[in-house]
Amino acid sequence: MQVIAQLGDVPPAAGAAMGVTAAEAAGGDGMLHFISQSDIVGKTLFGFLIVMSLTSWYLIFVKTFINIRIGMRSKKFLTEFWAASSLEQVENEIATHGANEPFAHLAIHAIHARNHHAKYGAVKLEEKGSTGAFVTRTIRKVIDEETARLENGLTILASIGSTAPFVGLFGTVWGVYHALVGIGLSDGVTVNRIAGPVGEALIMTGLGLAVAIPAVLAYNGFVRSNRVYLARLDVFAHDLFTFLSTGQQVSDSSNKARRVVLAAGKGE
Repeated sequence: MQVIAQLGDVPPAAGAAMGVTAAEAAGGDGMLHFISQSDIVGKTLFGFLIVMSLTSWYLIFVKTFINIRIGMRSKKFLTEFWAASSLEQVENEIATHGANEPFAHLAIHAIHARNHHAKYGAVKLEEKGSTGAFVTRTIRKVIDEETARLENGLTILASIGSTAPFVGLFGTVWGVYHALVGIGLSDGVTVNRIAGPVGEALIMTGLGLAVAIPAVLAYNGFVRSNRVYLARLDVFAHDLFTFLSTGQQVSDSSNKARRVVLAAGKGE
């Protein structure tokens, strides 16, 4: 009776605070509570989904940063390239600052291929043919290398985006299975017996979707960005090849010839 009386003397505000604190504590670790009650299969699936999520977000942040940096460097190089006074100046600039983006990488390889073939001719089997053919093969090789470099990591994102929902679905099926087993082994259906497995199943479903959706969206965004960037690289490769072959730039869409700002290299 004294205990009851003492409890009755607790102020309403303090009791409300104690109730809110208990509710927050119960809700704060709700997901972890369900996962901790699952078996080794459920915990393994949960670990797989966490690893998938961390991997996908790592690739998203890293590739976004790299694409922004490459875009800024490419824009700067193109401005300096078409404003240069000679191919020798372009070579010196690349030798000084390095070919740290695809356009510079393509330009220096194409210039070196043209100069090498014009000076030494076809020394190896891969160098057979005219100078233009050899430069074309070099350009295509560089573009293929840059394409592979830009697509690095996209296979992992695509795999995560396509498999994460099924991993979560497997966890859902496993949780429902445990709920049905619990119902079958009990004399009557109780909330306590089925709440854990059903909660685990719902968590696995939501976690699988939470992992897959960002990976799929990021994959589609990177694929489109790479396609646009490689189209610009192809246009630059065409202009560069034309200039290395003829010493003149390609006419623009208005059929007005652009002013030639680069002098012809040696042998032209």
